[in-house]
Amino acid sequence: MEEIQAWEDLSNIPPDPPVMREICNKCKRPAIVCWCSALPPQRLNPRSNIILLQHPAEEKRCLRTAPMLQLGLDEKKFYIFKGKRFPQPRHENLENLLKHPNTILLYPSKTAIDIKELENEFTSYNLVLIDGTWPQAKAIYTASPILHKIKQVKLITTSTSDYIIRTQPTEGCLSTLETAAEALSQLECDPIYRKQLIEPLHMLCKFQLDNGAVTHQSKEFLLKTKTYPKLIGKRLSKLLKTTNEYIEH
Repeated sequence: MEEIQAWEDLSNIPPDPPVMREICNKCKRPAIVCWCSALPPQRLNPRSNIILLQHPAEEKRCLRTAPMLQLGLDEKKFYIFKGKRFPQPRHENLENLLKHPNTILLYPSKTAIDIKELENEFTSYNLVLIDGTWPQAKAIYTASPILHKIKQVKLITTSTSDYIIRTQPTEGCLSTLETAAEALSQLECDPIYRKQLIEPLHMLCKFQLDNGAVTHQSKEFLLKTKTYPKLIGKRLSKLLKTTNEYIEH
């Protein structure tokens, strides 16, 4: 009887595949929640280039901001390389870019200077960003000695992240998109990057909030108010403390 029932169940399966949701060709999201209409009217063309070193795990996240940055900038102004250490043989031309004298790394090390304090030695820069969680970014930096030789800069801003549907480590942390937009605005002395590049993020958050998502406070805020839902380990505690020191200085 069980065998007969199994065959009956199989016979009820429709022969045609289920109807799939329409996908946007640009952002690769379902068309109903596409944020492409919020992209800049024309791709922005700064003097400087953005070089994104992306951890492989970041590509698997559903709600990412790197594609917004990629689609918001001119194709010749944005480079993305994926891996856990850099450069690797498959990273074409990356080593040359990282060794160029006008290349700077946005990383909050003890030797990093405020990006506003850069001397006007160059008219444009290759701005390197590490795309991943704080532990992933630190691991990439540690595993990539070439990054240690690059002039390091940091952002000093009072802005809070507009990426309110994702928990940030501290109050001062920004998403990859927001970090690049703020850095470009300061390098180019033009607020258009800060204003236009993050509009897709606002649309994404609105979509999510309208469909049941909730706003997220930073882990730092939750810990201070004793509302963090799970125990914090020594590793995260040390990381948050270090991050706060970088931001304050």
